Amino acid sequence: MQSNTHELAQVAATAQAVEAGTGRVNLYAGIHKALRAFMADTLLAVGRTDPADAQEVAATRERLGTLLDLCAAHVRHEDGFVHPAIEARSPGVVEGVADEHAGHLAQIARLRAMADGLDGLAPAACALALQNMYLALALFVAENLQHMHTEETVHNTALWQAFSDAELVGIHDGLLATVPPAEMMLVMRWMLPQMNAPERLELLGGMRQGAPAPVFQVVLDGARAQLAERDWAKLARGLGLAPVDGLVMA
Repeated sequence: MQSNTHELAQVAATAQAVEAGTGRVNLYAGIHKALRAFMADTLLAVGRTDPADAQEVAATRERLGTLLDLCAAHVRHEDGFVHPAIEARSPGVVEGVADEHAGHLAQIARLRAMADGLDGLAPAACALALQNMYLALALFVAENLQHMHTEETVHNTALWQAFSDAELVGIHDGLLATVPPAEMMLVMRWMLPQMNAPERLELLGGMRQGAPAPVFQVVLDGARAQLAERDWAKLARGLGLAPVDGLVMA
């Protein structure tokens, strides 16, 4: 009964946070969609890796390393910009999650060591190491899913109560200015296909206004390659681009 009560309270709190954020600037939504997708996809890739295929094992190591690099960068970005902003106006709100960030960095280091340990293993030993890494990564993903939920409910509520949308845009723009181009393209690779059509149009519409034309074109070309035809047609229509031949939109 106590567990059910807690779950119902959490559902209610989530619904309240979602309602409170309607129409507001959301610092977490897009990047967290990207991270959830990248984490899930990488976890599945580790699980299906053939331990007897050295090329496949190497590709999995590289894929996991790229994910871990992005996760570590995400922690740095939040610690450098979002958490200080929340703490400045809502002291104590980020305390528990800040501790979780330290734990995530430790997990990232352990996962890196496990991935490095795959090098040169015979198939039988590699199979055991891959399974061990798969389970460790699954726990890392699970903890991050819960962590991101807290950020998108508790932290967002604090941000919306303490900051105007203009101030939130300022925090976001300050953070983005520190993101290297390669990291930004990786985020776009995982974020754009996971957004819904209005979110995608809002992001790329804003980018077209503020980014250099060649940069925007690279992002747009990437979106064209990654999106399903119907999703691309919606985006093209919203951006005023040439229509997609043969696809009828209601």
